[in-house]
Amino acid sequence: MTERPRPETIVDYEDSTVEVHRVVVGPVDNNVYVVRCRQTGDALLVDAANEHDLLLDLCRALGVRRVVETHGHWDHIQAVEAVRDAGFDVAVTPADADMLPAYDQLLDDEAVLEVGRLRVTTVATPGHTPGSMCFAVEGTPLLFTGDTLFPGGPGNTSFENADFGTIITSIERRLFAAFDPETLVLPGHGAGTTIGTESPHLSEWVERGW
Repeated sequence: MTERPRPETIVDYEDSTVEVHRVVVGPVDNNVYVVRCRQTGDALLVDAANEHDLLLDLCRALGVRRVVETHGHWDHIQAVEAVRDAGFDVAVTPADADMLPAYDQLLDDEAVLEVGRLRVTTVATPGHTPGSMCFAVEGTPLLFTGDTLFPGGPGNTSFENADFGTIITSIERRLFAAFDPETLVLPGHGAGTTIGTESPHLSEWVERGW
C-alpha cells in the first residue's frame, strides 16, 4: 500500500525547540495548528476544526499525541468525532464541554500540558464563549488565541452566551498584562499579529463596542 504524502502546511514559526505548522480548513477558513517538539517529535493539535481526513494525515505525519480545543463553536469542532475515533484524546474547558459531541479531558486554567519537552500553559479567556481558552508555549513567543484576539480587535461577541465586557477583561488582564509585546498572536482565523501591535488599541475597541 502506498503511503499517503503529508499534507502541505504553512510553517508559522520554528526555532531549535519548536515548530508550528498550520493548515486552513472548512467553509470559514479555520486555522488549525500543530505545535511540535523538535527534540522528541511529539506534537499537539489546536482545534480539530474540519476536513478530518486532512487533519488525520497531519496528526500521523507530525506525531500528534493530543488535541485541544480553544472553544466549542461549531466551526472549530467538526473533526472532533473523527480524531477521537482514530484514537486521539480531545481536551476542552468545562464551560464549553457541552458544545462538543464528545471529549476525553477537561482543561483547567493555568494547567501545563507536556508536549515532548515543551510545556504548553492554558490561559482562560472567557467572552467569545464562556470557556474560551488560549495556549502559550513556555520559553517561546507563541500564543494561540482561538477566537479571543485577532488583528484589530476581539472575537465576535454577538453570539448567545458571549459577552463583550468579559472578552475585553480577558484580553486586558490575561493577555496584554501577562505577555511581552513581542508575543506572537496566532488566532483561529486569518493572519497573526503581536501583543505589542494590538495592546495600544484596547481603548478604541472599548469605545466602538466590538
